[in-house]
Amino acid sequence: MQIIEDSLDNLLKQVAIRTNKVANRAEVEKAVDDIIANVIENGDQALKDYEKKFDGIDLKDLRVSQQEIDDAYAQTDQKVIDALKLAKANITSFQQMEVEESFIDAKKKGVIRGEKIQPLAAVGLYVPGGTAAYPSSILMNVIPAKIAGVGRIVMVTPPQKDGLSKAVLAAAKIAGVDEIYTVGGAQAIAALAYGTETVPRVDKITGPGNVFVATAKKKVFGQVDIDMIAGPSEIGVIASSQSVPSQVAADLLSQAEHDKLARPMLITDDRQLADAVNKELARQVALLPRQEIAQAAMDNEGFIAVVDDIDDAFTLMNAVAPEHLEVQLPDAIEYLNQIKNAGSVFLGFSASEPLGDYLAGPNHILPTGGTARFFSPLGVQDFVKRTQFVSYTREALAKEKDAITTLARVEGLEAHARAIESRFEEK
Repeated sequence: MQIIEDSLDNLLKQVAIRTNKVANRAEVEKAVDDIIANVIENGDQALKDYEKKFDGIDLKDLRVSQQEIDDAYAQTDQKVIDALKLAKANITSFQQMEVEESFIDAKKKGVIRGEKIQPLAAVGLYVPGGTAAYPSSILMNVIPAKIAGVGRIVMVTPPQKDGLSKAVLAAAKIAGVDEIYTVGGAQAIAALAYGTETVPRVDKITGPGNVFVATAKKKVFGQVDIDMIAGPSEIGVIASSQSVPSQVAADLLSQAEHDKLARPMLITDDRQLADAVNKELARQVALLPRQEIAQAAMDNEGFIAVVDDIDDAFTLMNAVAPEHLEVQLPDAIEYLNQIKNAGSVFLGFSASEPLGDYLAGPNHILPTGGTARFFSPLGVQDFVKRTQFVSYTREALAKEKDAITTLARVEGLEAHARAIESRFEEK
């Protein structure tokens, strides 16, 4: 990977937040608009037509039968089942700590205020097909929704000529998905947002997808809620002379192999480590089945930055705001307060990023492209809504009447003021 060594100010300019560029964006937008309109107008038939056009599959039924799900579960390797169940247990134990409680405040005489936490009624999960179908992501999306109390969880995934992935169906069964439909692309997002004769309308859509899926999610936001617009995977590593070059390189490659646009990044205060990691990257990438993808990610998006000290490393990494951040330093937890912007943080030499991808418990649905500056990982709180309430006695309202009417008239809203005053008019 490219090694850059400069002043902190210049490095901050060089390592600016990346904006992912999509070729022919106008064409994508137009295509997605047409697909959404067609699904709204023609429902199931539009979905079947698109699956025949895009995937070459003539669908008779959109819904996956319970028998097919059960058979896939039975045919999945027991080691995979056991690993998925262990992951579920760890994810559940972590996500349960995110549960928020409703509250009531009645400290002031005559006044009751509060907030009621309620689960969303229905959530849709988009699961990509082919090599991008990750059973672990099903657990990460579904388990927080189940903990939140979502009543109906609907999964959509593109049909496959050789049948749906058994591991994906097994993960859906283990996680607790209620319904699965074989439909993909922008048309699947439209179906979840507006409903068809077969696919139910939901309140929120989660899950990653290609540029058409991402664009469709943007288009239907407001009609439904969405989780986030996910970009290519990112990993940032902060390391020093005490870090192990082979381990640093291995962790960088763990994300580089995802996508040619993935972004592996190392920031260190040790030039010798930078050179050693680069040699390890060249050695290890040649051994990977996805060598071409990982090499392209390193060449196109990766970098190694050499800074004056570790404090500068954190300053620079906070500007990047990576999806995943590893702190491969001694006593790494002592640096936690220096981390301002990161989706998920891995502290210490043994906390390799795949821990978070699969088993530790924190969610791996994370903000990318610098959005960790203001977005958070997917969690239980993303599957609930808050309803606030208030109750005042006449006596309590009388104490605050003048302040309310004053503010209403400052804003030129006379009817607001009169609505309050009407409670005190003689009948």
